[in-house]
Amino acid sequence: MPEIRNAVTVITGASSGIGKATALEFARAGARLVLAARREEALEATARECRALGAEALAVPTDVAEEAEVEALARAAIDRFGRIDVWFNNVGTGVFGPYWEAPAGLQRKVVEINLIGTLHGSSAALPHFIRQRGGVLINMCSMGGWSPTPFAASYAASKFGIRGFSASLRQELTGYPGIHVCALFPALVDTPGLDRAANLSGRALEPKAPYLTPEAVAAVVLRLVRRPRGEVAVGWTASAARIAYGLAPRLTETVTGALIRAALRRARRVPRTEGAVARPIAAGTSPRSGKPLPHVGGPSLGSLALGGIGLLLGAELLSGALTRRR
Repeated sequence: MPEIRNAVTVITGASSGIGKATALEFARAGARLVLAARREEALEATARECRALGAEALAVPTDVAEEAEVEALARAAIDRFGRIDVWFNNVGTGVFGPYWEAPAGLQRKVVEINLIGTLHGSSAALPHFIRQRGGVLINMCSMGGWSPTPFAASYAASKFGIRGFSASLRQELTGYPGIHVCALFPALVDTPGLDRAANLSGRALEPKAPYLTPEAVAAVVLRLVRRPRGEVAVGWTASAARIAYGLAPRLTETVTGALIRAALRRARRVPRTEGAVARPIAAGTSPRSGKPLPHVGGPSLGSLALGGIGLLLGAELLSGALTRRR
């Protein structure tokens, strides 16, 4: 694993949210940064903040859905620093609302940005890792990569895909012990992401669950470079979703769907918007959303309930299987 100090680190989606928080975290640790996002002005602002912390930082405007632009991002890193040690595929977006009410092109764009963008980044990074016989590839999944997300079906499809891609890639690279493929699964995070997503539900996206801070996720990314792991949950809710869906998928689907439908019925009405999915928008350039949100201080009742449901039903299913064997 590379030392963080002077490690050449490529971070996509670095103009806001988790990407920006991670760039600042790595800057404090002395990494050399290559930052990517669609919005040139916001991206350069992140680079300036990193330089103010004493880090070298190169801003490369990039649309990860475009293969040629991601290849150009990798070339820029090599031309500037001569190598790539860490590549963080962080860009993510979504469409919220009934699947059939959103244009198919908008749903496709979510998959292109989230999943195909991850494939593009991995394709750009891995030849350099193989040549160096070392490197850390980190793919941003989410809690939605372990458990379904009703009313965000294309988002869930992309995240399930990233999980499968990452797991498959790890096995392809077993002959390269110095190369690590990590998948990150955060719970709900306080970023501008919900405001920048497409919302065609006509209802405000204001989940009441506690939020992780983007800085907390960034700290996990830094630890992953130092001690790589295949799959890492961040937050109690993510761990609970993994347990619940793994042991009782049908019940977890039913409970999750019922909770989201109930939340939508109570939510205030808002205009429908396509957000920043199809094209960049100016709003949202900070790591956090700027809203007064409850942040995670420990396990929430909801997450413990989900985990408890999964564990209890799993025990019940196991007991039933043993009984049938007798």
